[in-house]
Amino acid sequence: MNDIEGTEGVDPGVPPSGPGCVECEEAGGWWFHLRRCAACGHIGCCDDSPSRHATAHFRATGHPVIRSFEPDEGWFWNYATEELYTSGPELAPPASRPAGQPVPGPAGRVPADWARTLR
Repeated sequence: MNDIEGTEGVDPGVPPSGPGCVECEEAGGWWFHLRRCAACGHIGCCDDSPSRHATAHFRATGHPVIRSFEPDEGWFWNYATEELYTSGPELAPPASRPAGQPVPGPAGRVPADWARTLR
């Protein structure tokens, strides 16, 4: 594990696309954890979520690097190299989903049996 500083596919100036998974919001779905594309700011749901939109975004765009979009987490993942990075550049704010947003989220759309559906 190392620092992702200087890695291609990271644009620190791009803000996140919003407070939740873009595709889940559009479809009325829900997510477990959120990931932020370090190239374009797209917010997608993690691979434990039912729809795995962060990985789908990588496959559709080729943007290889994501950062956790969870409070108090600053790690990066590179899909292309399958490397975890414990640190990297500060990205444009906000650095995470809203602190009051529940996990899983968003409030009101998470099924009662959500834990059974995690991957």
